Amino acid sequence: MRSPAAPEAAGGWWEVLMSGVGLDPGTARTVVHDGDGGFVFDEPSVLLTTGHGRRALPVLIGLEAEALTGRLPTGREVQRPFRHGVVADLDAARTYLRAVVRRAVPRPWARTRATAVIGTPVGATRLEQRALLEVADEVGIGQVYALVSPVAAGLGCGIDPLDRRAHLVVDIGAGTAEIAAFCFGDVLAHRSHRSGGDVMTGALLGHLRGHHRLSVPAATAEALKCAATGEDGARDGGRDLSVQGRDTASGRPRTLTLPVGEVLEVLAPVTASVVGGLVGCLDDLPVQVLDDVLTDGLLLVGGGSLSAGIARSLETAFGVPVKHAENPTTCVAEGAARATLRPEVLAAYAQH
Repeated sequence: MRSPAAPEAAGGWWEVLMSGVGLDPGTARTVVHDGDGGFVFDEPSVLLTTGHGRRALPVLIGLEAEALTGRLPTGREVQRPFRHGVVADLDAARTYLRAVVRRAVPRPWARTRATAVIGTPVGATRLEQRALLEVADEVGIGQVYALVSPVAAGLGCGIDPLDRRAHLVVDIGAGTAEIAAFCFGDVLAHRSHRSGGDVMTGALLGHLRGHHRLSVPAATAEALKCAATGEDGARDGGRDLSVQGRDTASGRPRTLTLPVGEVLEVLAPVTASVVGGLVGCLDDLPVQVLDDVLTDGLLLVGGGSLSAGIARSLETAFGVPVKHAENPTTCVAEGAARATLRPEVLAAYAQH
């Protein structure tokens, strides 16, 4: 990786060029970190366009687009260009990522000379990784690398991926839950389960409609999940929550009072399924590294890691202590930005 020559004057967008850009285009949120200046974009991964295909033009992205979800006429809808952490629609992803990059790095000369590292699921196929790299390359970024998200997350939390000790990272996002063990430049074992926070939200939507005849938007179910699975909800399963929606029988607005315990009971099978899909990673690990895992435990990252019961279930299933990241929703982007300064890490783990 060749770093651009630094100018005499420091600061401004030259800092972006010197440190590089880390991107985490997740199913639910996209986070962009410039390495020195901090976060330059952290908003929902949604897009509203005019036109179709390559001629589509972005009208709104992020929070502004999300605010129109469910408020558009028939035939128009807010798009989600990424599913399960990979490109779901090439044209939409290209349009969306171009708009994000232009907002994060507005000057064209800065984009063309920048180095960007993008977090990708460890379970993504080479074709899926290549699609993301091609999309990023087409939006005008100088050099682009794809780095598996658990390694990027570990780097963002202070772990050295070239360390001679093995490290275990679990990343639970909206669309994917995955685990990877890595040591000294190699991924030793990994498992990926293509369900995460979105599946939990879907379970709540189905429960509200099936058991309470209440239809609510996905955003309302997401807010209900977060309210129930926060620290207070985890401690007080008898607390009640209010949710507003439309009665499926009468079509009229209705407010429902729902015990936290009932919400947690709906989410429990999804949590068990996610953990069950990851625990097999231990069977693939060399015996020699088990002491490292038992001593250091596993690092838990991702927005889904905040859900009640996940950490407890992982501790029970894996038999090792679970450490929560201080920055669970942003550590992938932070680690990706740090990787631009670590060519040896990119040489070991990244695809270019």
